[in-house]
Amino acid sequence: MIKQFLEDVCWGALDFLLIDTPPGTSDEHMAVMECIPNCSVILVTSPQAVAAADVLRQVSFCKTTGANIVGIIETLSGFVCPNCSDCSLLFNQGGGQRLAEHCKLAFLGSVPIDPNLSTFLEGGTLLENKDTCVSYQSYHEIVDKVLTIIGVNCVTNGKDGDDNYSIYRIVKLLS
Repeated sequence: MIKQFLEDVCWGALDFLLIDTPPGTSDEHMAVMECIPNCSVILVTSPQAVAAADVLRQVSFCKTTGANIVGIIETLSGFVCPNCSDCSLLFNQGGGQRLAEHCKLAFLGSVPIDPNLSTFLEGGTLLENKDTCVSYQSYHEIVDKVLTIIGVNCVTNGKDGDDNYSIYRIVKLLS
């Protein structure tokens, strides 16, 4: 099904195609690697050791298949209170960064659970509320790092000259 999805859909001109797959080294991953042989990979983990161990297997898989690993993102890195914006840790902290250091990969950043992000995205008001959305800054920094690593400069492709529009499009895809 993934092969059909990648090969039979008329995608048009794309800046990026983000494919969210489950953790592991399953048939889905093999299908993506076969259909997009020169793809770049961003690995995502949560702070827990068991999650990092799963992603460690993905690192080995990517290295074996020759996929370019852009870096590692840690998600679920705390919970942002929708009322006061304080961030509380729900799990251990730093599992993604430790894994990146262990594998000698770029650590792209940490993203907390932020209920306001969903609210702003669904309401189409993220850019208007970017200063009050705690996770927006995390996403912004991650996107900047990814674009720098892969050598793309698209911060001027924004709507009405707003460099945040490109960030908004990518954050919306990642959420």
